[in-house]
Amino acid sequence: MDYTFTSKVIVSAENVAETMGSGDLQVFATPAMVALMENAAMMAAKQLLKEGETTVGGKIDATHLRPSPIGEEISATAQLIEQSGAKLTFEVSANDSKGVIGKATHIRFIVNVEKFLSKL
Repeated sequence: MDYTFTSKVIVSAENVAETMGSGDLQVFATPAMVALMENAAMMAAKQLLKEGETTVGGKIDATHLRPSPIGEEISATAQLIEQSGAKLTFEVSANDSKGVIGKATHIRFIVNVEKFLSKL
C-alpha cells in the first residue's frame, strides 16, 4: 500500500524567516518548511495506526534549497519508504510553483498515546 500525503501552506508574515527568528528576510522559513514536512509524514502515517496510537518525530535530515516569497503556496509530500516495527522512514519533498525547494528524510515512531504521555 502507498502511504503518501501532501500538506500545503501559503507563505505569509507568520511563517517567514524574520518572524520565526531563523533569519532576517521575508521568505519562507526553514523551520516552517520542516514543520510542513513533518505534518505531511504524520498524516501519511495515520493510515497505519491502531486505536490509541499516534506517531512522534524522531529525526529529520532536511535541506532547504531555495527561497519562496510571501503569497507562494508550498506543498510538502511525504512517502513512506520503510517500516521496521514502530520505526517509519519517509522521503519528503517540498515544492512551490517553480519546483523543488527542499528535500528531507524523516523518521517517525508509532507510540501508544497513553503510555507515551505517562512519561511526562
